[in-house]
Amino acid sequence: MRSALGTHLLLMLGCNTMKIPNTRRLSDRIPLGVESALPGLPSPTSRTRARRSVWRKLALALAALLFLMGAWLLAKGASVHAKAILAQSLMERAWERTLAGEREVKPWPWADTWPVARLAVPGLKIDLYVLAGANGRAIAFGPGHMFGTALPGAEGNSVIGGHRDTHLAFLRELKPGSELAVERQDGSLRSYRVQRAQVLDEKETWVMRQDGPTRLTLITCYPFDALTAGGPLRYVVFADAIKNR
Repeated sequence: MRSALGTHLLLMLGCNTMKIPNTRRLSDRIPLGVESALPGLPSPTSRTRARRSVWRKLALALAALLFLMGAWLLAKGASVHAKAILAQSLMERAWERTLAGEREVKPWPWADTWPVARLAVPGLKIDLYVLAGANGRAIAFGPGHMFGTALPGAEGNSVIGGHRDTHLAFLRELKPGSELAVERQDGSLRSYRVQRAQVLDEKETWVMRQDGPTRLTLITCYPFDALTAGGPLRYVVFADAIKNR
């Protein structure tokens, strides 16, 4: 009886022992050296750092691109102003020869234009040489006289055009009553007084008509602070001739 009871108890204990879960760690059941070959799962911190690194690189690339674009625009603007200043210096010599009696004196050998007048605005300390022709090549170096209109200082309507950000930028500062002076090729002077300024469409070609008083009509692009040139609007200043004092 006692033997049978003990046997039964051992059987029960054996069964309970079989049901006890194995609590050994996974690393304890892997042979030495094998655990080092298991792939490591990236932690959330690693993924966050990777994303930040990508965004940082993109931000640096964008900043570099913006810097290069800004430098290019500054260099382009500086070259325009440098060209304008150098051209005026060369035209001064050509104008001296013109006053001496020569005609169509080119400021440099390959130029396709020449100074036809000298324009001054004493109140703004402006002193410029007006070139023959108001095409794109001429007005890159100075204000240009439009062919088919009266020469600056002559009887009739003399139309002069130029860039809003270089030679004719001063137009925005002219007020009714401001005085301008023109020196002609023979050395004589003629004075003008600003009557008004208007913003007109480029199609308003009536501003070039010759049926009116002797005057200067100065034209440039508008608005003055536009990011790009070539819009349809023009800023036009009308100045009538006055008697020389």
